[in-house]
Amino acid sequence: MDVPVPVAVKPLSNYHIWIKYSDGAEGQVDFSHLAGKGVFKFWNDYRNFQRVYISEAGAIAWSEDIEVCPDATYMRLTGKTVEDLFPLA
Repeated sequence: MDVPVPVAVKPLSNYHIWIKYSDGAEGQVDFSHLAGKGVFKFWNDYRNFQRVYISEAGAIAWSEDIEVCPDATYMRLTGKTVEDLFPLA
């Protein structure tokens, strides 16, 4: 089974994004817990948060320096576990 990858993303209000993955899973994910912390202070100007995109490497990104793991985001969206995504052979 291939691990699903993000195929579309858009910013929503209150540091949420809508995201769709290659397996059809889609929905909202809340990133408000990161806002204002460490590198995510970049989002203090909300226009920076609204610039979310999918990087060439497949990460959910806001700049070359600020990105989140698409696998972790998928697990948050779907409730699946690491074992679900990466089963032992």
